[in-house]
Amino acid sequence: MYREVSKLLLYSNLGEDSILENLAAIFRDRETGNADKAELTGRIFKEIKRILDISTVYGFDTNLWHNYLTFLLISNENSFSLTCERVGASEDGSVNRFAKQDFRIFKNLFDFDFGPIEEELGIDCFTTISNYKAVAKRERVYNKHVSQKVQALSLEIEKAAGEEEIFRLVTEHYKNYGVGLFGINRAFRIKREGGRLEFIPVNNADSIRLDDLVGYEYQKKQLIDNTKAFTDGKVANNALLYGDAGTGKSTSVRAVLNEYYAKGLRMIEIYKHQFQDLSDVIAQIKDRNYYFIIFIDDLSFEEHEVEYKFLKAVIEGGVESRPDNILIYATSNRRHLIKENWKDKNDMEYNGDVHRSDTMEEKLSLSARFGVLINFNNPNRQQYHEIVESLAQRAGITMERDKLLLAANTWELRHGGVSGRTAQQFINYLAGLEE
Repeated sequence: MYREVSKLLLYSNLGEDSILENLAAIFRDRETGNADKAELTGRIFKEIKRILDISTVYGFDTNLWHNYLTFLLISNENSFSLTCERVGASEDGSVNRFAKQDFRIFKNLFDFDFGPIEEELGIDCFTTISNYKAVAKRERVYNKHVSQKVQALSLEIEKAAGEEEIFRLVTEHYKNYGVGLFGINRAFRIKREGGRLEFIPVNNADSIRLDDLVGYEYQKKQLIDNTKAFTDGKVANNALLYGDAGTGKSTSVRAVLNEYYAKGLRMIEIYKHQFQDLSDVIAQIKDRNYYFIIFIDDLSFEEHEVEYKFLKAVIEGGVESRPDNILIYATSNRRHLIKENWKDKNDMEYNGDVHRSDTMEEKLSLSARFGVLINFNNPNRQQYHEIVESLAQRAGITMERDKLLLAANTWELRHGGVSGRTAQQFINYLAGLEE
């Protein structure tokens, strides 16, 4: 195995402490006699556990060894895979020769015979992970979308006759879905580790669709129209969804991600204390072949907070214009995002006339930089009842209508008034009783 892995060229950047690199080193030490059987067994078990951990996160099944190798292929960012993501594979590019050589090696790794080392060490772990039956898990426990892609491509590579067919399969995947974390995941958060910005996939992203949201048809259409224009490569605007709490602002943004994920839409959620990293985030994603929404939930600023200045610079007005593949979507309970005081409105000129102060203009200018403003107000009583009835029907609750609505009214009086969130919490309560 170590001879095969050492010949990888384009896919040689497997990362520090790679499972494949570590397994190759184990086989090398076995052949050269640099480790005894107990040490080799311990090192193998460590890497097998890591494969099991990855498989649990992504819901792999059946042949975990093949799933792991496929995961490497679709997540490895190199000059070849990134070019295929942007423009597809060239029919006569010289780099194809190196890529096919690497794919031949991966096919050999797919078909690798672990029998001799298992017999020598008295273990059967490779046989077990190659014929694996995973424990059934709820979708929110693992990344279902990644799991489906990896397992489907893994089965195709298993059947492939050689590197030519693998070349076609893998490059088509790059063109259709992309490569690396952005290719196989849809939502991300960020963190700064040791001075380096990292994108952290959200494995249990909400699977809600826009059709699941009851009411607010005009608001949803505004959001759809803007997002569709964006993913069609047309001019689109940053969007601010504002209004009453619990009306579905954040849920609408997450639903739009699920609607347009297949068209290359990705989402990066950031928090107010991370606004100073916005420029770094944009620098890392501006040349990728995806459409990115930078999502800021529950956006507002107190008078003393100045983080909004970072956001203003990124949205519009910096030396470098915002890339065409990036939009900012934000939600807020405030129409004007920065808290205003009466003193902001009371500046007096020397002639005694009241005017909108510079401070006021500074604070209002942030929300003015969102080209799409979508207002979500609390539903009226009738709309609240319609939401409750629709959610109850979807949940399979068969309570008599009059009793259902009476109970819904009682619930909202004790739980913060009429809203979509209150209706959903009420239905969750009823569903729990029926279980």
